[in-house]
Amino acid sequence: MKVTLSALNTSESSFTPLVVIELAQDVKEETKEWLKNRIIAKKKDGVRRLLTSGIVIQVFPLHDNEALKKLEDTWYTRFALKYQPIDSIRGYFGETIALYFGFLEYFTFALIPMAVIGLPYYLFVWEDYDKYVIFASFNLIWSTVILEVWKRGCADMTYRWGTLLMKRKFEEPRPGFHGVLGINPITGKEEPLYPSYKRQLRIYLVSLPFVCLCLYFSLYVMMIYFDLEVWALGLHENSGSEWTSVLLYVPSIIYAIVIEIMNRLYRYAAEFLTSWENHRLESAYQNHLILKVLVFNFLNCFASLFYIAFVLKDMKLLRQSLATLLITSQILNQIVESLLPYWLQRKHGVRVKRKMQALKADIDATLYEQVILEKEMGTYLGTFDDYLELFLQFGYVSLFSCVYPLAAAFAVLNNFTEVNSDALKMCRVFKRPFSEPSAHIGVWQLAFETMSVISVVTNCALIGMSPQVNAIFPESKADLVLIVVAVEHALLALKFILAFAIPDKPRHIQIKLARLEFESLEALKQQQMKLVTENLKEEPKESGKEKAT
Repeated sequence: MKVTLSALNTSESSFTPLVVIELAQDVKEETKEWLKNRIIAKKKDGVRRLLTSGIVIQVFPLHDNEALKKLEDTWYTRFALKYQPIDSIRGYFGETIALYFGFLEYFTFALIPMAVIGLPYYLFVWEDYDKYVIFASFNLIWSTVILEVWKRGCADMTYRWGTLLMKRKFEEPRPGFHGVLGINPITGKEEPLYPSYKRQLRIYLVSLPFVCLCLYFSLYVMMIYFDLEVWALGLHENSGSEWTSVLLYVPSIIYAIVIEIMNRLYRYAAEFLTSWENHRLESAYQNHLILKVLVFNFLNCFASLFYIAFVLKDMKLLRQSLATLLITSQILNQIVESLLPYWLQRKHGVRVKRKMQALKADIDATLYEQVILEKEMGTYLGTFDDYLELFLQFGYVSLFSCVYPLAAAFAVLNNFTEVNSDALKMCRVFKRPFSEPSAHIGVWQLAFETMSVISVVTNCALIGMSPQVNAIFPESKADLVLIVVAVEHALLALKFILAFAIPDKPRHIQIKLARLEFESLEALKQQQMKLVTENLKEEPKESGKEKAT
């Protein structure tokens, strides 16, 4: 059970819900009394230690049914094309979750120009790759501009919320961190200590080989998929019937399902390994987990597309595989992440209400029912999976845009339903998470920017492989390669120029921050002048006393 406790101190925010602490069944009375005293004294380390030892099973805040109902009415209960109530989401769930929904909304609207421009290329069956040059060039500029504009919008939101200039707090040891008790030389507190060399040995001798083995297994499954493609194509060529033409899509659909299963199984293994590495800080744990999962998911989802594009050089199969992988993954994610958990939660709610009707006790039945119901809800472990889904979708849209321009249209349709399904799972499927302040989307900004750089290379390579471009250089392939590399470098330079030219913060935010810094310095000067004046007034008094003596 992973529970983040950094936001238990709610004195600086409006996040003041009832908090439920579930204890193990065999907890002694003196332990309960000790925990109660620690909570009253607002000492979070007590709860953290009990979570690590297993005495406390889980800690979660209850939903505020009245506030939740108001939020739902303005968020997702009425299906309509409208902006989300981001400020209300922030007020109920905190800045981290509000930033995710803000990014999801922004990314969805940013995809619309790509979808509008991509539709004619697909509908009119323009197969000539030279006609995709304009579309691919627009894609490269688009992927840079939207990420830079998001930085500005993010700065605007977080300034309004007061978290833009949030200072990094000193991190306490994460729940689950274990070691020999000792004195931390920095804090002077007694806490578990674990040698870093042991952690490094676990990473390089166990985790790294395991990740490499998983990557090899992913490539092995990919080759099986290509064998199925060859079998389906041979069957279709021999018979030529309509049902065999449908059969051509079956290997891609099966492979897309297998990819989703492998991604989820690997995620559990990565969480176990990262926890076993015994990182002291939550930030270190998250960084190692994100690195493991991103590397595997990128290879698992895109390796087959790179192989088809640059080894098999089969653009028709590339378009078919890309479309199948994108659509199948979106449907599976909607079912597994939202619809299935919501259905299971509804069934559990019915069972709890039946038990409550049979219960005859002198208690607050409404509150007791809510506690029992929410205790069995799933625990929201953060925005990692949600950002990962958008990251992979961005890859499908941008990496091979000149082959399948319709990808952006499918992404837009999916994201309009994703907004509502994600809102549903936050309000009705998961326990209410503790509020976490954030100034930006963190490492995911870098991940999206890296994907946009990779998309420049892949799209330039695909255009360079087209028959129309190759016809210009029928004899000298070296000249073709040099020109493609030169164009690719020029486009990368344009990307970095655009990133540098577009400020990360809007002009009015820059002015407000400069004014805030000026006022802080003026206040500091006035305070210093006041201290100097008081010291000067005290000096004559002291000299008078000396003369009297």
